[in-house]
Amino acid sequence: MNTQNTPVHPRLWHREFWLLAFADLLLTMSVYLFIPVLPADLSALGFTREQTAVVMGAYGLGIFALGPFCNWLIQRYRRNHLFQLTVLAMALVVFLTMKIDVLPIPDSFMFPAFVGLRFLFGAFFGLAQMVLASTLIIDVCESFQRTEANHSAGWFARFAFSLAPMLALVLHPLQLPIDHIVYWVSLGLMLLSILLIVVVKFPFKTPEEDIKLVSFDRFFLPEGWALFLNVFCIMLAVGMVLALPLSSRFFAIMMLGFFLALLAEQFAFANAEIESQIITGLILVLMAWLVMLFRAKAGVYIAPTLMGMGVGLIGSRFLLFFIKLSRHCKRGTSQSTFFAAWESGIGIGLFAGWLMNDDRQRVLTICIIVACVSLAFYHFFVHPWFIRHKNR
Repeated sequence: MNTQNTPVHPRLWHREFWLLAFADLLLTMSVYLFIPVLPADLSALGFTREQTAVVMGAYGLGIFALGPFCNWLIQRYRRNHLFQLTVLAMALVVFLTMKIDVLPIPDSFMFPAFVGLRFLFGAFFGLAQMVLASTLIIDVCESFQRTEANHSAGWFARFAFSLAPMLALVLHPLQLPIDHIVYWVSLGLMLLSILLIVVVKFPFKTPEEDIKLVSFDRFFLPEGWALFLNVFCIMLAVGMVLALPLSSRFFAIMMLGFFLALLAEQFAFANAEIESQIITGLILVLMAWLVMLFRAKAGVYIAPTLMGMGVGLIGSRFLLFFIKLSRHCKRGTSQSTFFAAWESGIGIGLFAGWLMNDDRQRVLTICIIVACVSLAFYHFFVHPWFIRHKNR
């Protein structure tokens, strides 16, 4: 059977992998909790829609900030310790964001302070994910299991995409004795992810010599530029949709779409043409946004299901494409490149979406156009280009 056509089936049962996969889920949830909550808090502080857009978009730019130093840091320090310190830095940023209204900061500096904190949040999360997904998960797996490991861990992070906003929207309006409950939950999830890493034993890696302080190693795969651009554009549109007022029910049903995508990947696309999964995913998200645009009565159930299926299928296949494009020694770099495209697309999409948040129809129309362009770009250029350049 052609392994290029066959989706990877998660068959990793050893304890270390599952601990790291759950750490990935918890850490990603701690970040996505703020997508529906932070804009409401900024509005309560008197921020304009444009200021909110800049704060939300700063996260997408921050993703790239520490990536060029990732390889040097991993070689210089124990990688599991580096992950723990980076997540602690994320927790500090969340704590400062939560307490910023009681800090001695003049009102005129409140906006720059939020932009800076959000940028740092993206920077530290980017580094933590690059260490976890592109290094730690690979370290605990045998070479023949690593594609399965990356694929399975990717699904854990993908479910956080719907689970975290749903949890935040449920908790945020509750009248609880604990102020800033979502922020405390985020801090708790970060600490749990650290504890999961602490109990895993990692093999010692001898540091390489003559490591450059700044490099693309473990950060960005230049030969994957076309895949990067395609994923970025798709997730830009998804981020714009996330800037719309969505309910906890939307994200709960979206999780159902992820489950259906996982099942479809295992059965419906097991022997299908390899480009069919991404094309189907893009068609599904287009259908979801058309349903939302025309406000169909059944749209409250259909749209999130279709969107979850589409995003799940797209993310899973593009991740495998990045792995197959890279050489064996660049597997970690391919993971980081996919992550950077995914997260920066969401971040910039949140920026663009919040700029137009008052016009739902315009946001959805632009998202549909971007998805159509992404579909054409993939079918006519990216897929033939990938077939010519893949290494596996």
